[in-house]
Amino acid sequence: MADTDSMIHAQGLRKSFGDFEAVKGIDVDVRRGEAFGFLGPNGAGKSSTMRMIAAVSPVSGGELRVIGLDPDTDGPAVRSRLGVCPQEDTLDTELTVRDNLFVYGRYFGLPRKEVRSRVEELLEFVQLTEKADAMVEDLSGGMKRRLTIARSLINKPDLLLLDEPTTGLDPQARHVVWDRLFRLKQQGVTLVLTTHYMDEAEQLCDRLVVMDKGLIVAEGSPLSLIREHSTREVAELRFGVAAEGDSHEQLAEKVADLGDRVEVLPDRLLVYSNDGEEVIAKVHERGLEPVAVLVRRSTLEDVFLRLTGRTLVD
Repeated sequence: MADTDSMIHAQGLRKSFGDFEAVKGIDVDVRRGEAFGFLGPNGAGKSSTMRMIAAVSPVSGGELRVIGLDPDTDGPAVRSRLGVCPQEDTLDTELTVRDNLFVYGRYFGLPRKEVRSRVEELLEFVQLTEKADAMVEDLSGGMKRRLTIARSLINKPDLLLLDEPTTGLDPQARHVVWDRLFRLKQQGVTLVLTTHYMDEAEQLCDRLVVMDKGLIVAEGSPLSLIREHSTREVAELRFGVAAEGDSHEQLAEKVADLGDRVEVLPDRLLVYSNDGEEVIAKVHERGLEPVAVLVRRSTLEDVFLRLTGRTLVD
């Protein structure tokens, strides 16, 4: 059973749409003050899980408690303590930046004076004070995203749900959003996010689960997942196939013993080992001459692709 420090407790959680089971019995525990991530390809069940946690989609089976409450019977109480940042910005483009926050705050029944004070605090927090009187339609994508995050914080939530928080943003805007989210975590807000960006998950998440086909296939911190499912380094080898006279598959056989595993991609080979430089030296010793080489550390993306595959799922 969930304890007082548990923000989300799910056991055997299921979600069905007719005969289709989107979430097939998962166990999740999110602790107070954590940044927790759901990773997975399209159709993995992430969004269905998030909607159940947000108390906007009923549970089909299993147990779910959010902030100690049952979303099915205590939906309004759960939603009053949540902040939700959806994947698509749902801002009112006919209102100013400030009025978007003020109107949303009034939805929660907060007194006008308190909402006004909160609006100014949040504008400063997301660095939009100078844009307070601008119309939403005149904002950049990054500014709209920061405004959506500010709006999700108007009720001082204990738990903030973020669905793909930086999709479509340029690198500078992404880093500004990351900075704001990190500051929220420092303030004690529990963050739960879905993301397709592996570097984002590595930056923000204390722990995460990888979902695939409605199931959790791995769980842990980014570092522990890399240690468990990959090697310390990856040597990337690009060959001019015509010059070598071998296909990538044939070349992979020639270097298969140099690492824990070799992955064949259309344009290169990936050799997973704990010493990428040694792999490259031995490749040259065997008379193989790649046209380009790269040694890098293993990332969460290597783990993700190994667990869920490289084939797109619609």
